[in-house]
Amino acid sequence: MDVKGQVAIITGGASGLGAATAEILSAAGAKVALLDVNEKAAAEQAGKLGGMAAACDVADEASAQAAVAKVRETLGVPRILVNCAGIGPAKRILGRDGPMPLSDYRRVIEINLIGTFNMMRLAAAEMSKADPIDGERGVIVSTASVAAFEGQVGQAAYASSKGGVAALTLPAAREFSQFGIRVLAIAPGIFATPMLKALPQESQDSLGASVPFPRRLGEPREFGELVLFLAHNGYMNGEVIRIDGALRMAPR
Repeated sequence: MDVKGQVAIITGGASGLGAATAEILSAAGAKVALLDVNEKAAAEQAGKLGGMAAACDVADEASAQAAVAKVRETLGVPRILVNCAGIGPAKRILGRDGPMPLSDYRRVIEINLIGTFNMMRLAAAEMSKADPIDGERGVIVSTASVAAFEGQVGQAAYASSKGGVAALTLPAAREFSQFGIRVLAIAPGIFATPMLKALPQESQDSLGASVPFPRRLGEPREFGELVLFLAHNGYMNGEVIRIDGALRMAPR
């Protein structure tokens, strides 16, 4: 799909991978809608790109419905959805203070997995009503993680949420084939997001050195460029694509 002139929703669009993806898609001519719990930051970013912003808690049904409706009314029917909203707290299942609070686990699953599913179902409903362009109506790209396959100690909640995103991709792609909607996921390795940039430089360098090649952190723009490629390539469907410099995570 040529993204020029098409409406693209990016969740978690205020910063990190989401913001970079919005920049890449906007530069390619897409009309971008940045959805984020931090509406002010999303609005600032959207203003730079000539796009729009909307407050959105992806795990909340009413909030997500309102945000998607705002996008449709403001920019038109979305043809592209990029799920970047997510959290990644580290906590052991059984720590010094006892078992992980169930509420902590539930929060990660609700945002990362249920939030992805929530936005997927709402965006697909919009796309399914649109006229096809070169045989397709839309494309959905979700964010998994290499932790889905090599979760480390302390990543039980995060890894299982991202494993769910990876497992969701193929059945969704198969179901949405009747509508001409493609579904994909990207599994990034260690990227220079604001969370990692907040670490001391020594820690950042150490993490980058663990990557076989190139021996550095991934740049958010590289994630965004992959999203653009997946949108353009109409034969890419039902896949989870790693972008990690050949990294395989160690247990710790």
